[in-house]
Amino acid sequence: MKKTSLLLITLILAISNYSCERDDICPASTPTTPRLLIDLLDSANSDNSKNVFDLVVIGADNENFLPGYIFQDTDNLVLPLKTDDNTTEYILVKEATVNDAGTPDDTADDFIDGNQDRIIINYSREQVFVSRACGFKTIFKNVTLTIVDDGDNWMLSRQPLTDNQSVEDETTTHFNISH
Repeated sequence: MKKTSLLLITLILAISNYSCERDDICPASTPTTPRLLIDLLDSANSDNSKNVFDLVVIGADNENFLPGYIFQDTDNLVLPLKTDDNTTEYILVKEATVNDAGTPDDTADDFIDGNQDRIIINYSREQVFVSRACGFKTIFKNVTLTIVDDGDNWMLSRQPLTDNQSVEDETTTHFNISH
């Protein structure tokens, strides 16, 4: 009886070890859905980067601040694109300040002042399988960027780095914007 019990326990343990699945965890180093990279250049000399001071980036459709771009000084942008739509819009506010509407104790009526420019990014989306652990990522094809003319633009021009611009990774700049 003891031999049978020992054999049965050994058999159960052996089967359970071979039937376990390894954990599928997507490594942080695996490239996932890329963001749009924009370099900000000096309009007087397009070979030189130029900082925008006190920059605030706001999602045009939801009016949420983009994390990392709240009163920042920067010469480049890393913007996420929507994976469920073919258009993403942002409002970029140069030299932004908080206007308290004359009520410093009431933050409910505060708003952002500064020179606001709106950009519209259009693209087509393609789902690409990465791995079983990571699932799919979205790449963006035929990307265009438009600076909406409001009569007081601080962004003067934009230039894609390649024809039929695509956003497939975050290793190179996709657009230059001169200001």
